[in-house]
Amino acid sequence: MDKIDRSILILLQKDGKITIKEIAERLNLTTTPVFERVKRLEKNGFIIGYQALIDRKKIGLELMIFCNVTLNLHQKDYLHKFEKDIQQFTEVVECFHVAGMFDYLLKVYAKNVESYQEFLSNKLASLDNISKVQSSFVMTEVKKKNYLPINLT
Repeated sequence: MDKIDRSILILLQKDGKITIKEIAERLNLTTTPVFERVKRLEKNGFIIGYQALIDRKKIGLELMIFCNVTLNLHQKDYLHKFEKDIQQFTEVVECFHVAGMFDYLLKVYAKNVESYQEFLSNKLASLDNISKVQSSFVMTEVKKKNYLPINLT
């Protein structure tokens, strides 16, 4: 991957709707090599997809919560079962297996406190092997970037 490939990735991360023509103009290239590079970046797994970013509040998801989950048992089968089970909950948009004071960090969106309580009581609590859950409610999103820091060098 060279500087041009990295520049293409930067442009696509910041605007997934940017056209091949616009990328070519910004990089002082013709469209054919840019198109071929984008296709190669997709084929080689550097670009894994495209999506629209939605304003969560406009669709009624007022709360963002980070939920720390500690499991009772930590054998491989129990970890895999939790990871499989957590997939069913649409409220959970991200799940990370982490090292430290707890086992998993969940990023959860909810309409309000009542709907989050319902998620905790009726869904998350229904899973086996959960020892402890600790919730942190986001007050303000201070920095939100949806792209990776790609170095041009």
